[in-house]
Amino acid sequence: MGNFLTLLSSRILSDQKSLADSIISIAAIIIAACIAWWIINAIMSVLKKRHYLSPFFEKNDAFFLLIKRAGHYAVLVLAVVGLTRLFKSPVLEKVAYAFMVVLITTIINKFASSLIPYLRDRIVSKTHTKVDDVIFELMEKFSNVIIYAAGIILALDVLGLNIMPFVAGAGIAGIAIGFAAKDTLSNLIAGVLLIIDRPFEIGDRIEVWTAPQNSATWGDVIDIGLRATKIRTTDNIVIIIPNNEIMKRDIINYTTITKEIRVRIPIGIAYDADIKKAKEFIIKVSLELDWVMKEPEPKVVVHSFGDSAVNLQARVWINEPRRRIDTVSYITDRIKEVFQQEGIEIPYPKRDIYIKSEKSFNIS
Repeated sequence: MGNFLTLLSSRILSDQKSLADSIISIAAIIIAACIAWWIINAIMSVLKKRHYLSPFFEKNDAFFLLIKRAGHYAVLVLAVVGLTRLFKSPVLEKVAYAFMVVLITTIINKFASSLIPYLRDRIVSKTHTKVDDVIFELMEKFSNVIIYAAGIILALDVLGLNIMPFVAGAGIAGIAIGFAAKDTLSNLIAGVLLIIDRPFEIGDRIEVWTAPQNSATWGDVIDIGLRATKIRTTDNIVIIIPNNEIMKRDIINYTTITKEIRVRIPIGIAYDADIKKAKEFIIKVSLELDWVMKEPEPKVVVHSFGDSAVNLQARVWINEPRRRIDTVSYITDRIKEVFQQEGIEIPYPKRDIYIKSEKSFNIS
C-alpha cells in the first residue's frame, strides 16, 4: 500500500510538472509573439516616416499597412505552429500549415493588387496606345483567380487531401469548354498574340482585305480587343475583323516604322514625245505638294514599253501616309493639264483601218 501511494504521488508530481512546463511554454510563445508584434509595429512606424514621401509609397499609402499585416500574419502563423507542436498532434500541425498557406496566399494577392496598378501607371504613361491598358486589365482580372487557385491547391495538398481528381476533372471540363468555344478561344489567343507581337497599334494605317466592294481598302486601327480589331476606313466605315482572321493574313502597315512612304504613279506618253522633258514636268508638278519630300527627291523612270505608249513611273516620297490617294489624284490631274499645255501627248490605243476595194469586170 505504501508503494502504491508513493507511485501515485510521483505520477501526480510528474503530471503537474509537465503541465507547468506546458503552461510556461505557451506563455513564452504568447509573450514572444507579442514582442515580435510590437517590434514590427515600431519598425513600420520608422519606415513610414522616412519613406512616406517617395513616389511609390506616396501613391500607394496602403502599402505600409500591407507590409505590417504581412508581418503580423507571419507572427501569428509561427505562434500557431509553435502551439500545435506542444500538443504533438499531426492533424493540428497540418491544419496550421494549411492555414499558413492561406495567409501567405492572401498576402501575395494583396501585394499583386497594389503592385499592378503602380506598374500600370508607370508604363502606360510612357505609351500612346491602349495595348498596355489591355495587358494590365487582364492581369488585374485574372491575377486574383490564379493566385487563390494555386493557394487552395497547395493548402489541400498540405492537409493530405488527394487533389488529382479535382485537377483531372478541371482538365476534362477545360477540354470540353475548349471544343465548345474553339472559335472564341482562337480569337482570344490571337488577340493576346497581337498584343504581344504588336504588328500594329491603335492609330496605325493598315490595309483592309475584307472591305466592301467599291470602297476604301485601307484604314486606321481604332481598337484592339481580345476578340476582334476595329478599323475605320477612309470612307468612315468601321470594319470589325476577328483576331483569328488577322493572324492568318499578311499585315500591311503603312505607319509602323516611319511616317514616310513612297508612292508610285504610272504615266504614259507617246513614243515620239520628249521623254526628258516629260520627266522634268512630272518632277516639277510633284514638288508643288507640301507633303512631298524634297530629300529623297522625286524620281521618274521608264517602267516599260506598251503597245501605244512609253510607260513612265513617278516615284515620290511623302511624309503624310494618309494623303497617299490625294498625292496620286493631284499629280495625275496636274500632269494631264501640263502635258496638254506643253504639247506632250498622252496616247490611247489607235487602230489604222485600210479598206481595199476590188473592181468587178463584166465579160460579155
